[in-house]
Amino acid sequence: MRTDRVETNASRSADQGAFGRQAYLLLPALLEPALVDFLWSYVHTKFACRLLSLEQVTNTLFAYGDPAFDGLLEYLRPRIEGYSGLSLSPTYSYFRLYKHGDSLERHRDRPACEVSVSVNIGQAPSDVWPLYVEGSAGPYGAFLSPGDGLLYRGIDLFHWRDPFQGNRLVQVFLHYVDRNGPHADQKFDGRMTLMRPRNGPPVCSS
Repeated sequence: MRTDRVETNASRSADQGAFGRQAYLLLPALLEPALVDFLWSYVHTKFACRLLSLEQVTNTLFAYGDPAFDGLLEYLRPRIEGYSGLSLSPTYSYFRLYKHGDSLERHRDRPACEVSVSVNIGQAPSDVWPLYVEGSAGPYGAFLSPGDGLLYRGIDLFHWRDPFQGNRLVQVFLHYVDRNGPHADQKFDGRMTLMRPRNGPPVCSS
């Protein structure tokens, strides 16, 4: 048992060191397959029931602060704290149902997206669609399969996506702020609690 704890602590220290150096970290199999399958079905049930909103600029279906995904935001928070080495407060979740031809312009995010996790919930067909981040060492393409996540500092790193060649992909963006940092006042993204709507400036996503 002592060996297991040492390995776990060593792995966690390595992850925190990598995230501290490059401001991003690949998280393979962040979500277990059963949870991924449930969330894929959940999004498509909302789609079938016409419960998703349509972004005016991108013409892409999305949901902000959805109860299931805000729950996922808090559920994963302790693990994301372990990977990042930071004490985090959740701000909001946001998911998109991408379609063929969608892309993401190169950008950085607003303060509420200080620390972000982008997670692939499922896609059809299975060909991966890279999410690019640009750190001090240059661009890095994260090839995320369903359940995989990319942890990155959204306010520091430019990130983008080339046009999507598949048919459909669900991606969720989970946003946090450093509880002890300059953006701690962004907790819940101006809402009283999680799982509530918000009025205000555009959200950030990847």
